[in-house]
Amino acid sequence: MKTYLLYLLLVSSLLVACKKENGTSTSNIPAMDMVDTGDNSGNVLKYSGTFSDGPYGSTMGRVKIYENAGAYSLVLDSFNVNNGPDLHVYLSKEIQPLNFIDLGKLRSVSGTQVYAISGMPDFAEFKYALIHCQQFNHLFGNANLQ
Repeated sequence: MKTYLLYLLLVSSLLVACKKENGTSTSNIPAMDMVDTGDNSGNVLKYSGTFSDGPYGSTMGRVKIYENAGAYSLVLDSFNVNNGPDLHVYLSKEIQPLNFIDLGKLRSVSGTQVYAISGMPDFAEFKYALIHCQQFNHLFGNANLQ
């Protein structure tokens, strides 16, 4: 009987993990960051990829890495993801974030968003962009940067 109750408690906690909770979820207001990609902007597209769904969320859109005067930025373009309580944007060496750079909290579940990348990561190693629920260690989506 104890095993059954423990199993029921475990399954229940997995079902509610990373679901929308009042006051802790990411904004539903679409982001509208502007990205200047004109010839005179200095922004050079270095890598891009298309998001795939993760086990805990539906994720759509593109990710682009731009370089401008030695500084890199990550752009979420035509982006949409299911909501969660503690979603972050990661650059990662693997699809499951073991070795990653946290670019910060996801500001919105939709729209165009720009995140600064500190330092000079080796994109031959950091070849994935992830949307990840930090609180529950759940992957919502990933894109392979090429």
